Amino acid sequence: MAAVSRRHVLLRWGLPRDPRAGEHVLGFVLTTVVTIVATRGLLQLTGFPQVGGETLHVAHVLWGGLFMALAMVLALSFAGPVIRPLVAFLGGVGFGLFIDEVGKFLTQDNDYFFQPAPMVMYVTLVALVVLADVLHGRRPPHPSEQLAAAADHAVAGLAGGLSPQRREVARELLRQGSGGRGEKEVEALLAAVPDDHSELPDPLELATRKVRSLLRGVVRGSWTTAVAGALLVLALGGGVVVMLTADDGAPAWSLWAAAASSVLVVAVAARAWTLLGRDRYDAFQWMRRAFTLQLLVTVVGLYRLDPWPATAVMAIALLGLGVVQAEKVRLEQTGQGGVHQA
Repeated sequence: MAAVSRRHVLLRWGLPRDPRAGEHVLGFVLTTVVTIVATRGLLQLTGFPQVGGETLHVAHVLWGGLFMALAMVLALSFAGPVIRPLVAFLGGVGFGLFIDEVGKFLTQDNDYFFQPAPMVMYVTLVALVVLADVLHGRRPPHPSEQLAAAADHAVAGLAGGLSPQRREVARELLRQGSGGRGEKEVEALLAAVPDDHSELPDPLELATRKVRSLLRGVVRGSWTTAVAGALLVLALGGGVVVMLTADDGAPAWSLWAAAASSVLVVAVAARAWTLLGRDRYDAFQWMRRAFTLQLLVTVVGLYRLDPWPATAVMAIALLGLGVVQAEKVRLEQTGQGGVHQA
């Protein structure tokens, strides 16, 4: 009973976390961003056409609701982890089409071009990422959560078998849950699942593989520092251009927020630079903080000033954060880091 009482309340409620939840949420958010950018870009290029004729107006928020409803139906219809990437993708498309029209819901005259709308969208997505980090990044996974995830794979495999890749994932989860209650039973269940090479395509995994392949080409030792530094300088420079070319009517708070946070980003990056010769892993921890600060604060102000250049700055900062994270993983795998805390 003592061991049970020490378990987190979510586990006692029967809510183990999915080890891939962070990937799913990130895939959902990135799909949302791509959908918004594609939608706004297409509408601008085509002159903002209206579907429905003279009487009706079929707004794309309706298609967004349809995609989100489809994602919910799929999530409620199928057991196991296989369906979740597709749910994240379809949900991201739906949420992107939905939130793109947020300006209409915030104004009395249903103004799609409401200037703060892009900033509201971005802040909403940042809040979702922060919420996911609170749920999954603040508390290490319990062995029972890893075993539950391994059993989840086995449940899916009982019906259709497991591909070699998914079986390897399940075995790794089983290893990470070593010592947890039910370990032997989950191991026996996995052993009873037959092999099957057929898999439902994972749209987010395909994109992730492409990104990882790109980053592996970039992350090759010492010149990773130059790549990450160049991306940070490029993002900072883009932000400065947005601030200098902002309209006279731009709110002062957005200029001050973007400018002050940019100065702080430079200070954090300088701290990273001073650590490079002594502790490369810690230096890249500080570099990660610089990119994170830029995404959480600077880009918010930039979106209020000019959404399209702000989107470019965001993309550069995300790429830089990916390079930094890939280098951290490389250092951990080679035994050169991992003992420090973020």
